[in-house]
Amino acid sequence: MKQYSSIPVIILAGGFGTRLREETEFRPKPMVPIGGKPILWHIMKSYAHFGFNKFIICLGYKGEVIKDYFLNYWAHSSSLTISTETGRCQRYQQLQDDWQVTLVDTGIETQTAGRLGLVKDFIKTDTFLMTYGDGLSSVNTIDLLTFHTAHNKLATLTAVYPPLRFGKLELVGDAITGFFEKEAVQQEWVNGGFMALNKKIFDQYNFSQLSVFERDVLPALAADNQLQAFKHTGFWHCMDTLRDNQHLESMWQRGDVPWKAWQDEELLFDAAYMSTIQSEFTNDR
Repeated sequence: MKQYSSIPVIILAGGFGTRLREETEFRPKPMVPIGGKPILWHIMKSYAHFGFNKFIICLGYKGEVIKDYFLNYWAHSSSLTISTETGRCQRYQQLQDDWQVTLVDTGIETQTAGRLGLVKDFIKTDTFLMTYGDGLSSVNTIDLLTFHTAHNKLATLTAVYPPLRFGKLELVGDAITGFFEKEAVQQEWVNGGFMALNKKIFDQYNFSQLSVFERDVLPALAADNQLQAFKHTGFWHCMDTLRDNQHLESMWQRGDVPWKAWQDEELLFDAAYMSTIQSEFTNDR
């Protein structure tokens, strides 16, 4: 999958997340955890599974939390031996995540298109991928990119069926005999947030600071017949509210994780190697 390693994934991670205020008072929404890991990590793991490991993250509200997370990612993801005298540090696992992460401050009040406009110089390929920092999906991003390349338009948007907010009751008389999630109907295609875009859009549409991608750019692309829908009927869920967060956490805890295409990393220790490292630390003293 190395052929995709040069194509960047832009992640919009700068919003205030006001509908999830219980969590976002202290951290940006992309850092709200599911299964002990930020939803941002889940999104990035999904892309990396398909070979996309170059990320450009647009920061805004509490962006320093995301910076701190990646600055300490190496340490938090490994078992370590640390010399408090010399500051020397040795880890014992090779990380599975071979990512290049560019963190760009795009402002607190900047709107979604404005954030994209501020990172365009970091994009070195004709085509790039874009998503939001609060949505999980089982979408195959290689298929998305292949579809985008084939139709030769400027933009492709993944269209999804949104999960409805209320469950469906099965009744016999007044007795409830079952409870099911309602199925979305076909007419309810919505923007699922996983997009493939051509860099030419920056020359033809409005990406000023206060421009909103969903209001100012997508409708203009549609009017110019430059926007195609990649229809995805599999899993998709946006973490808008505390209820959404709790739902996704519950799915993770019971092992029902349709967005998880990657395999968990095995934590293997080499006893001989560890002995060598410990010896080196002892000799340093």
